[in-house]
Amino acid sequence: MMRFRHLMVVVFGLSLMACDKKQTTESVIEQPNIVVILCDDLGYGDLSSYGHPVIKTPNLDALADKGIRMTNFYSAAPVCSPSRVGLMTGRSPNRAGIYDFIIGGQSPKPDNRDMVHLQGYEETIPARLKSVGYATCLSGKWHCSSLFNDPDKQPTPDHFGFDHWFATHNNAAPSHENPRNFVRNGEEVGEIEGFSCQIVVDEAMDWLGQQKKDQPFYLQVTFHEPHVPIASPPELVQRYLPYAQNENEAQYFANVANVDLAVGRLVKYLEENGHDNTLIVFTSDNGPETLLRYSKAIHSYGTTGGLKGRKLWTTDGGFKVPGIVHWMGKPTFNGASDAVVSALDLMPTFCELAGAELPQRALDGQSLTNLLKTGKMTREKPLLWAFYNALNDRVVAMRDGDWKLMARLKYDTAYLPKIENVYQGNVDSVKNAELVDFELYNLAQNQYEWNELSNEHPDQLATMQKLLTQEYRELLEDSHVWER
Repeated sequence: MMRFRHLMVVVFGLSLMACDKKQTTESVIEQPNIVVILCDDLGYGDLSSYGHPVIKTPNLDALADKGIRMTNFYSAAPVCSPSRVGLMTGRSPNRAGIYDFIIGGQSPKPDNRDMVHLQGYEETIPARLKSVGYATCLSGKWHCSSLFNDPDKQPTPDHFGFDHWFATHNNAAPSHENPRNFVRNGEEVGEIEGFSCQIVVDEAMDWLGQQKKDQPFYLQVTFHEPHVPIASPPELVQRYLPYAQNENEAQYFANVANVDLAVGRLVKYLEENGHDNTLIVFTSDNGPETLLRYSKAIHSYGTTGGLKGRKLWTTDGGFKVPGIVHWMGKPTFNGASDAVVSALDLMPTFCELAGAELPQRALDGQSLTNLLKTGKMTREKPLLWAFYNALNDRVVAMRDGDWKLMARLKYDTAYLPKIENVYQGNVDSVKNAELVDFELYNLAQNQYEWNELSNEHPDQLATMQKLLTQEYRELLEDSHVWER
């Protein structure tokens, strides 16, 4: 009996220790509020803190001054839909089958692009954070489904973990001014007076005002600006007219400035309402649109800051974008960081900070928690892009450290034609295409990709070719193929 009693005491003691350990572990994780602010088509050089000579962005500059201004931040793709899917899942958008921007509604094309959408089994940032007690909200552009707000046919934002969503399928329509295509939690809203970025921030602040004080939250603010069709407040346009070539350029300058004002309002709200443990990430979905690439692109005066290419290119102008991180109320590294960072890294970073389990599916990003402390990080795997409808010829690109390698795709005796989707009708040619015509760049020595170095560094070229072939093959094997 004494032995049994002694055993019970030991078991009880161990149980108390286990409980204390669990409580200690849980108490260590002070879950931060998390805010992601995503612009649409904002170029690397469009903020004054990134060198724009005319546009004034004091609120975003203040975030950069107090936090981390990243000089090598990359989006997941050089165009909107795959970029957004990559950010939310932490996976190359090719794995999810989002290869290009998603058209809205039905299409007569045989490539099934009218069927494309973020599939219900994909795990997202809001869903992972919701699993550990976060309230979640999307305010702004969605563009992750072709049949928007049709839950019987394709998942809507709430399926992916958003408690509250206020969104449009794609662009604000008819323009940023007085848009009439917003949907709130499945219900069409109708025309709203004002400018889109301010409307989106109004909704975000209204939602925040309904949350309990101790409720951790994830807020995803996805501006339509400065994507066309552009409309900006007249007083801002007038302010920039003396510095612009014409009124269309002044409209663009004013559009970016209006985004800065909207960000300033949101940050002020967070500060004044005691949200002093809030991690804010500001970035863009891809590089700037090309002026007059199509008839509506009359206001597209964005700048890459000298980087080669623009939106829809696999050179850095297509997907190297501003990246600013500020953790309100918490000490972090302060200053500029040249660490190579991707929007794919947000999923694992947020999961670690919130104490959420990572998705079981393969991730392409990695946690940035060390960068938040030191401003430095070492990538565990290279960044890879395969954008088959790129405007430039080399549709596959990889960055590994300071080096970047680009390649064309050749199938049989011809180059693979530009494609918008991978489906049963073209999957064989995509998977059997050969990587050819390589170009090698050292981005630490020349970030503008003008000095091609394959002849000067044959050993580095061979190393990069082997790595790209391996990484691209692995991506191909896990890329979704669409079928009816």
